Amino acid sequence: MAEDWWSRWSRRRPFRWFFEEFEDFMRDMEELMREEFEELSRRIPKDLVRERTLPDGTRVKEWGPFVYGYRVTIGPDGKPQVEEFGNVKPKAGPGRPRIGFQEYREPLTDVIETDDEVRVVVEVPGVDKDDIKLYGTEETLTVSVDTPQRKYHKEVKLPCKVDPQQSKSSYKNGILEVTLKKKEEKPKGHPIKIE
Repeated sequence: MAEDWWSRWSRRRPFRWFFEEFEDFMRDMEELMREEFEELSRRIPKDLVRERTLPDGTRVKEWGPFVYGYRVTIGPDGKPQVEEFGNVKPKAGPGRPRIGFQEYREPLTDVIETDDEVRVVVEVPGVDKDDIKLYGTEETLTVSVDTPQRKYHKEVKLPCKVDPQQSKSSYKNGILEVTLKKKEEKPKGHPIKIE
């Protein structure tokens, strides 16, 4: 059987041990990638796997969409704050890094506070206005969408207490804007007169 070009070339080199180590490393990487791919395909939620028929009649599986991203902002205390979004998130733990899948995609969100209101801007593309469910409390705003094509979910912690009954919202071009009136904070306690 004829030897391949790589084997002949690496044997003639004075650093053959390096090439043998490199070949072993590449084989190990290929095996690791194959194992990870098999594990990944077992763990993917069923909603993210679709089959379709090509014009020639063959059936293929499509996976996704897989979305992961992060945004870094500077908080009011001057420290950086990292916000992750998407439906795929890395899981921390011992050994190799793992990927955690979520059935729902977590959309990118901005919270803007002014003197008398809090505005929340959420990216939820590809849905109709009627598919969006909003739920507000004094301290949180929850946005969710559950359609066969798109699934979004995000609970936003608000920077201050608001009155959810005095809120306004609009949806245009995949951008949801919710404006919430700040709740007037009454001072706690009572003044005491000094005699």
